Amino acid sequence: MNSIFLLIIPIIQNIAIAIILGIVGLVLIKWISSKVEILFVKSTLDKGLVQYIASLVNILLKIMLVVSIVSVLGVDTSSFVAVLAAAGFAVGLAFQGTLSNFAGGILLLALRPFKVGDYIEADKFDGTVQTIQILYTELVTVDNKVIYIPNGKLSNESIVNYSTKDTRRLDLQFSVAYEEDVDKVNALLKDLLDNHPLVNKDNEPFVRLTEHGDSALIFTIRVWVNAPDYFTVKFDMMENVKKRFDQENIAIPYPQIDIHLDNTKMEKK
Repeated sequence: MNSIFLLIIPIIQNIAIAIILGIVGLVLIKWISSKVEILFVKSTLDKGLVQYIASLVNILLKIMLVVSIVSVLGVDTSSFVAVLAAAGFAVGLAFQGTLSNFAGGILLLALRPFKVGDYIEADKFDGTVQTIQILYTELVTVDNKVIYIPNGKLSNESIVNYSTKDTRRLDLQFSVAYEEDVDKVNALLKDLLDNHPLVNKDNEPFVRLTEHGDSALIFTIRVWVNAPDYFTVKFDMMENVKKRFDQENIAIPYPQIDIHLDNTKMEKK
């Protein structure tokens, strides 16, 4: 009985130490991860890269903690590491998509097609980049929805970054009736652009008749604006042009089809 008791005591001690080590280790890992993030935030590194490094450090420390706990329990760590490597290989085959996302995250942070705070369009979604995690990137849409896009998909998809450049070109088209004076419409559109405070005056606005439509003349305007003012100018022009057309009695035609009947053929029948 005493021999059994003597055998059980070390096992219980090891289990108790392992539990304490696990609890203390998790607390330390949380503290170290927060300190690492604070340290890098104070540096000049990109915010997305800081978040990525913090996540990676957290995972590596937890793996080291697991190995330490296994060692305390009396398991040969070399054998455990070998088993862990074999298991990792098997898991890697089973989770190829996850590994693809991990590699995609590294590519995104290395090539930096976007950064935290940029407004992008990718994988049929658009929004502001909130975080770049190890496996996925978070986008916040204009209506405050959070979209999680796998990094593997982002690294293999076309990405439109609307925040890279300070200015954007705004293209709009307006239709008027064929009976309207072309020069008058051109002058009117040009005047509206010249008097808008957010239109970039360094680049000459483009205003021309660009198409003879099926039932209307199509006028195109192209102007440069500061990126944050893009939608403000767009909606202002849509409203201002309609109001000005109404004031000047310039008709905006509805789609229509002219049907011509050949009376001679009808008479023969």
